[in-house]
Amino acid sequence: MALSMQTETDPVIFEEILGARKVILNRTKKLNSLNYEMLSKMQEKLKVYENDPTVKLVILKANGKAFCAGGDLPSAIKFTALGHWTFGTNYYRKEFCLDYFLATYKKPMLAILNGSVMGGGVGISIHSTFKIVTENTIFAMPEASIGLFPDVGASYFLSRLPGFFGEYLGLTSARLNGAEMLALGLGTHFVSSKNLKYMEDAIEQLVASSNAPSVATISMVIDKFTEEVNIKPDSAYARLHMINQCFSKESCEEILSSLERLATEFQEKWIENAIRSMKSSTPIGLKIFLRTIREGRTKNFKQCLETEYIAISNLTSKKISHDLYEGSRAMLIEKDKKPRWKPSKLEDANDDMVAKFFSITFSEDDDWIPLQLPSRSNEPDAIASKL
Repeated sequence: MALSMQTETDPVIFEEILGARKVILNRTKKLNSLNYEMLSKMQEKLKVYENDPTVKLVILKANGKAFCAGGDLPSAIKFTALGHWTFGTNYYRKEFCLDYFLATYKKPMLAILNGSVMGGGVGISIHSTFKIVTENTIFAMPEASIGLFPDVGASYFLSRLPGFFGEYLGLTSARLNGAEMLALGLGTHFVSSKNLKYMEDAIEQLVASSNAPSVATISMVIDKFTEEVNIKPDSAYARLHMINQCFSKESCEEILSSLERLATEFQEKWIENAIRSMKSSTPIGLKIFLRTIREGRTKNFKQCLETEYIAISNLTSKKISHDLYEGSRAMLIEKDKKPRWKPSKLEDANDDMVAKFFSITFSEDDDWIPLQLPSRSNEPDAIASKL
């Protein structure tokens, strides 16, 4: 029998079952977007579960139609407006610490991604041992469209995708379905949503009846409910050679020009969408991401988070750009969908300007706290093996 640790109105519900624990996102009216309270409660409970010898598996899931639409950027912006700009960086520091903790987690984790999984939702689930996708799953890293850049370690996990598909996802905010996630390794199993409850029940029976079920044993149980799925013929993943041709270019300007040339030869929706998205996204955010993902190929996960945190801190401080606040206003708060980026053109966001986002220029008066990620005994192998 499950023992709920919260009421149904709490943003995260924690359930205890024999041999396992469930972490259930429950902020359904906000598409389970992660606020500071949720991040804090999850980290607190997950630490307890990791050190509890009776816990053999942690299940991460969500109530409602979405798994998690991302971080709650409007709430972080409002906190900043009420006080100091570092209120915003405090949110990101908390989020990145949780992402790192989950990436190095010592217990098997199973994430059920039934619905939208975007931005911060990707950050808390991407390192799970098992990532269950369904016909309802939608993956995206759309941060550049709202004045930011793909973060939560995206420079690490997107840079490890085939070819330059990671650049494509981060620069265009493109969406993937469950079948595409499975093909890319962003999901481990495809299970129809109608069978999720049966799969969950079977896993609960396994952990309740076994002293220490192995990852292979758990996987065998999941396999009983999996289905074979195929990539649609018009999927961008089926055009990897075209994506590599365009997104391997050195600059965002060259990538966009390459896409525009391609559009004259092929009338395909993914090309049209990619061009439209790049032209409407923040030029600063696009250029920050291109630099982080290129550097991310030679960095470990901790290093990627540290680099991203410095860039986000500079965006939050408004010392170089106001795009984070303008994007939040236009896309999430007032929702007029007409952000006024500065600079407004890719060519005006020069290398010197972009380089400033990767420098620590904050003084003690700024009240800025650096990202401090603790050493974890399983850090090197855990990160490499889960992706």
